[in-house]
Amino acid sequence: MTTSLWFVLAYLVGAIPTSHWVARGFRGIDLREHGSGNLGATNLYRVLGWRYAVPVGLFDIAKGAIPTAWFASLAHGDAVMSIALGLSAVLGHVFSVFVGFRGGKGVATGAGVVLGLLPFAFAVAVATWGALLFLTGYVSVASLAAAAIFPVAGYLLHPEARHTLWLQLLLAGAVIVLHRANLRRLLNGTEPRFRRRSEGGTS
Repeated sequence: MTTSLWFVLAYLVGAIPTSHWVARGFRGIDLREHGSGNLGATNLYRVLGWRYAVPVGLFDIAKGAIPTAWFASLAHGDAVMSIALGLSAVLGHVFSVFVGFRGGKGVATGAGVVLGLLPFAFAVAVATWGALLFLTGYVSVASLAAAAIFPVAGYLLHPEARHTLWLQLLLAGAVIVLHRANLRRLLNGTEPRFRRRSEGGTS
């Protein structure tokens, strides 16, 4: 398989609209018309609860990890290709061809990319995410902090992958840019907390 086809396949794996299909298949609802309208695990939690959100979140992580770790290996690619394939999966999740180029905000799939290539940085990012979610109640704050700490942890804990720092920064920057609406709501004091089943949120 050519390199370009591996990137197309990575995009298509990332584009699987897990939360949309679960909400439509099990409850007969269009998740785009409920909660924040976002097709990610957090909005699925807000609308349907943990029972549906946890397996979807784990699947979304796998959508990033599989192209990063497995596809790159099959294609005999290096670390740069691994991250690039992972970024293709994140783009697929955010702009899914299966649902009119709408999707989630790429946090879980981006976490899968980190897990596939930089597991120690992944552990730091997850710990940061969990701590900030517990302390603040805001998924957006937790996600932004995890995205910001990830390239720092990657640089310090994975010296063998320092040549990919620019791609790590690109991934972190993409997550932050996709949360610009959440940043505005945080500054305005209108961002809802995770434990509330209300409008807004992130995924």
